[in-house]
Amino acid sequence: MCALQLHVLSTGGQPPAQWIEIAGYVHKAVDYFHIREKRATASQLLEWVDLLLKQGVPADKIVINDRVDVALARGLSVQLAYHSLPVAEVKKLNPLIRAGVSVHSQKEAGQAADSGADLVIFGHIFETDSKPGLPPKGTQALTHTVESCSAPVIAIGGIKPRHIPLIKGTGAAGIAVQSGVMNAQDPLAAIAAYREGEFI
Repeated sequence: MCALQLHVLSTGGQPPAQWIEIAGYVHKAVDYFHIREKRATASQLLEWVDLLLKQGVPADKIVINDRVDVALARGLSVQLAYHSLPVAEVKKLNPLIRAGVSVHSQKEAGQAADSGADLVIFGHIFETDSKPGLPPKGTQALTHTVESCSAPVIAIGGIKPRHIPLIKGTGAAGIAVQSGVMNAQDPLAAIAAYREGEFI
């Protein structure tokens, strides 16, 4: 079985200089770094992208959440939410853009894939402080989504290194983590723990 893709998301709560520094520090150990800063303007996002690029983070590893305009301006990937432009419309703007869609059900995953999504991020899988009071989907729902979705499925939500064998057992293509890396005292050690979980 192939190694899981590792997507690391900014937390939306750290000063830009901090998460930019962390991203520059860890990018060689991750597959994709998502800029998920919902309060940021397009001009701020563009500035932060340029700072990441100056730090040596490859453009093909940077994913912009929601803002298609910023992604197009720098030739980056985009991750779309329920309130974003539909993936089919994004593909009309640039058929070559790598566009993922965040989904919360098996049905949504299938619809996103049928509309041209290059991947879907599905969750939340486990309990997480970012979704208080909402029951997790669990690995069974993840398995069903993987089996029915033609696009690669990335699991998100409360994932710890100990969960990696469970995630691999579902057939998911990868995991997306946020605080588990970005809030860790040693982000590289945290990433290593996730990678080592694949061999348990």
